[in-house]
Amino acid sequence: MNPPVDSLQGKVALITGAGSGLGEAIALMFAACGAKIGAVDRNENQLKRVVEEITATGGAALALPADVTAADQLAAAVTKVEETWGRLDTVCANAGINGTWAPVDELTPEEWDETLGINLKGTFLTVRACTPLLKRSGGGSIIITSSGLGTRMFAQTSASAYAASKSGQAAFGRMIALELAKHKIRVNTVCPGAFKSNIMASTRFRNTRDLRLPVLYPEGNVPLTGGPIGTVEQMARVVWFLASDLSDFVTGTEIYADGGQSLITG
Repeated sequence: MNPPVDSLQGKVALITGAGSGLGEAIALMFAACGAKIGAVDRNENQLKRVVEEITATGGAALALPADVTAADQLAAAVTKVEETWGRLDTVCANAGINGTWAPVDELTPEEWDETLGINLKGTFLTVRACTPLLKRSGGGSIIITSSGLGTRMFAQTSASAYAASKSGQAAFGRMIALELAKHKIRVNTVCPGAFKSNIMASTRFRNTRDLRLPVLYPEGNVPLTGGPIGTVEQMARVVWFLASDLSDFVTGTEIYADGGQSLITG
């Protein structure tokens, strides 16, 4: 079942990492539900493709090329949204990488900084840039894409930088949910399990073969499906719920969208 087509009518959303994967799915779903989309990504070609797909079906979207680790580029993106539509209602801090998975004594400081810089600092810079406009708009919803890995699941022992960034996002989300509540800004975190995307293709693995602890799973490691992992559309529907008025009393929480996977793979 898809969300109602007019459920985000009149709302303006800024989505980072909108050029591919979950960010693309969120952008397309939000646009189909009536939202105007400020699409942020550092890959201009992918960004252009997504924006063209939205506008070709009558939607409204801006291509906002920006690196989430660059405060000035994010500030320029938010300024463009305000100049175009005059408001901002929803922020999806979704951009992220898996980075390098390696033994902790082989992981370089530069590899650590890259993962924490994009995933955690990028989330902070996105929220920092968008909050003033959310306040001027009378409130809204911030949705952070974290992960089950690092918040409930820890058996993937080579992913220390990734897990640290994702647990940091969840803590950051809770802290600012309380801080921003008086401004009618809700903050929630989505923690997906495994889902079909191309993010693993860009993950760098080094000497991880003997790090994974032996874990005995029941048949099929996604209890709800008996095996098959999720889809980007299923994850995007959770984000849509948090952006919609149906979640107007939900803030400061994590939602695990993983079919129960994290309950058996900690």
